[in-house]
Amino acid sequence: MITLYDSPGSSASYRVRIALGLAEERWQTKTVDLQGGGQRKPAHLARNPQGRVPVLDVDGLQLTQSLAIIEYLNGTRRLGLLPDTPAARARVQALAHAIAMEIHPICNRATATWAVDRSGGTIALDTWMQHFIATGLAAYEEMLDGSAYSFGAGVTLADLCLIPQLYNARLWGVDLAGCPKIQRVEATLQAIPAVRHAHPDRAPTYGSDDVSGSP
Repeated sequence: MITLYDSPGSSASYRVRIALGLAEERWQTKTVDLQGGGQRKPAHLARNPQGRVPVLDVDGLQLTQSLAIIEYLNGTRRLGLLPDTPAARARVQALAHAIAMEIHPICNRATATWAVDRSGGTIALDTWMQHFIATGLAAYEEMLDGSAYSFGAGVTLADLCLIPQLYNARLWGVDLAGCPKIQRVEATLQAIPAVRHAHPDRAPTYGSDDVSGSP
């Protein structure tokens, strides 16, 4: 059985849940309580010295970093999330990285909270999140060609990054009215069961064993 060390609200974990669903895999979820510091407990640090989620136990391997996990699943389960041609692959990766390597790190809650706490009250957490998410998604909007998916005629790695970021955008009250292309892509993706079932309100898909209290 595949095991996903997960936190439902984690964007990175959300991406992996979508990929597992697209692969039609069954997996067990072990929830890491990020609010309670479960990611810093020795048992979890032994799985991932970075103290982050997700971690995926699959095929005798223990994998970290969501994009690396997804690329592994893509290669071993033939999900078609990355195009074959170098130019098209670079385009999809640029879209994915625009979210996973630009918006996500600066809007990671721990990062944002650290910055806000040290601002001396001059920055509010919601203002920080709204600014950087809105700016990043506005750029993503300009990168799209207006088709039903982020790139091409099917789901790609970029879409797996986009959906969790849109969840966060709404969580922080970001106005998406100026992103009609993004909203079109989202509507297409929400028709896919694997995308719907990965939503934090529905996760974990196949049951949870809470490991937040592990030593």
